[in-house]
Amino acid sequence: MFVQQLYTGCLSEAAYFIASEGEAAVIDPLRDVDTYITMAEEKGVKIKYIFETHFHADFVSGHLELAKKTGAPIIYGPLTDAGFKVHVAKDGEEFAIGKLKMTAIHTPGHTLESTCYLLHDETGKPYSIFTGDTLFVGDVGRPDLFSGNLSKEDLAGMMYDTMQNKIKPLNDNIIVYPAHGPGSSCGKNLGPETFSTIGKQKETNYALQDMTKEEFIKVVTTGLNSPPAYFPINAGINKNGYSSLDDVYNKGLEALSIADFKEKVKDGAWILDTRPSADFTTGFVPESISIGLDGRFAEWAGSLLPFDQPLVLITEIGKEKESVTRLARVGIDNVNGYLDGGYEAWKNAGEKLDMIIDIEADELAMDLPHDPRLEVIDVRKPAEFEAAHVKGAHNVPLDTLIDPMNVAMINDDSNLYVHCAGGYRSVIASSLLKRQGYHNLRNVLGGFGKIKLLKNIPVVTPEKAKA
Repeated sequence: MFVQQLYTGCLSEAAYFIASEGEAAVIDPLRDVDTYITMAEEKGVKIKYIFETHFHADFVSGHLELAKKTGAPIIYGPLTDAGFKVHVAKDGEEFAIGKLKMTAIHTPGHTLESTCYLLHDETGKPYSIFTGDTLFVGDVGRPDLFSGNLSKEDLAGMMYDTMQNKIKPLNDNIIVYPAHGPGSSCGKNLGPETFSTIGKQKETNYALQDMTKEEFIKVVTTGLNSPPAYFPINAGINKNGYSSLDDVYNKGLEALSIADFKEKVKDGAWILDTRPSADFTTGFVPESISIGLDGRFAEWAGSLLPFDQPLVLITEIGKEKESVTRLARVGIDNVNGYLDGGYEAWKNAGEKLDMIIDIEADELAMDLPHDPRLEVIDVRKPAEFEAAHVKGAHNVPLDTLIDPMNVAMINDDSNLYVHCAGGYRSVIASSLLKRQGYHNLRNVLGGFGKIKLLKNIPVVTPEKAKA
C-alpha cells in the first residue's frame, strides 16, 4: 500500500495518490496533472479512479485533465450535478484499488455533495479517511459557500449530523487526510498540521465536542470572514468544466518582443509581474501589478485580477510556465504571452521605469511625529487590524484595492506609508496604488511584524481601546 499527500503551500491544498498492486487513485488533483501521471509511471501503476470530495471553490481541480489523459472515471458523491460525465457514488459504495478498498461516505455540510473516502488496507482494516473540506485539522468546512437555496444554518445543521453520525463513530486510530491546511479560507481557523487522526480530532477539534445541534450551528456560523471573490467562479468552473491546460499554455507561453508587448498593453492587456516583491520594488514596468510567486500567489491573483481581463506577464527568467500554471490553478486562463527577456530586457532597452521606495519600520517611527501629511495605510484583513494596529492608521484591506471607488477614498495629497503583516501584501497594494495614480508612497519592510517591535510607534489593541 502506498499513500502520499501532495501538498501545495500557496493554496494550502492537499491532493493524494494511492496505489496498490498495479492500480492507483488520485484524490482532489490540481489542474496541472503531470505530477500524478509521472508518479503512476514511476511506480508502474495505472490510475484507475479520480475521486473528488466536492466542487472545490478555491482552486480549479484537475479532474477533467486527468480523466482525459488517463481514461479514469471521475467519482463524486451523492447529490452531485455536474456539467460533464461523472460517476455519482452511492453512500457506502465501495471501489477496489489493487488489494485496497475505498468506501464513499456522504458527508454534507460544507456543500451538499461533500463526500469523504474511507480507505481500507490490504487486510480490510480502515486505515485513513480523505475528508476533503468536511473535516480539517482543528476545524470543519465553512457552511456558507454555494449551497443553492440553503442557508448557512441549514448546511451547518447537516454538518452537525455528519459529525455525529459519520465522523465521530470512526475508530480513533484512523488517519485524517483533509484537502486543506493552515491558511485556507475554506475554514475559519485551521490548525498547523496537514493531517491528524480521528482520536486527536475528537480531543482537540471544537466541532467534535459534545454540544447540541443549536450550539453547533451557532459556533460554526459565527466569525466567518467574507470568502475570496473568486470562490464562486472556481466552484462554477469545477462544476461545469474548463478548457484544456495545453490550450492555456499555447497562448500564455508566447514570448513577446518589447514592441509586441507594448501593442498588447495598448490593446488593453494588464501587466502582471510575478517576480519576488523585493525585486519588483527596485524597478518595474510602469502600471505593472505585482503578485510575486514567492507568496500566496494564486489566491491573490484570483482575488484581485478580473477573470475576463487579458494579461501579459513579466517573470523571472525560467518562471514563465510556473506563472501561467499557477494562474490556471485558479481559473485565470487569459494570459496572452510574456515579455521575452523579462524586466532586464525592458530596462536594457532604455524604456521608462518605475519603482517603489522601501523603508524600514524605524523610518516610519521617525517620520510619524513630524509629518502632518503622513497617512498609514494598513492593508491587512479587518480581523488582523482589530487585533492590533498603528494608532490613526486606515484599514484598506488588500482585496478591496482593485475597486477604484475604494482607492478614491485614499487622500492622494498624503504621504502614504503602506504595510501589511510581513511585507508581501503591501507590495501588491503599492503596485495597485501606483497603477491608479498614487506615487507619493512608501512600502514598510517587514510590515506590522517589525512595527510592533518599536516602542516609539503607538499601537492600538482592543485592551488599550477600552482603557
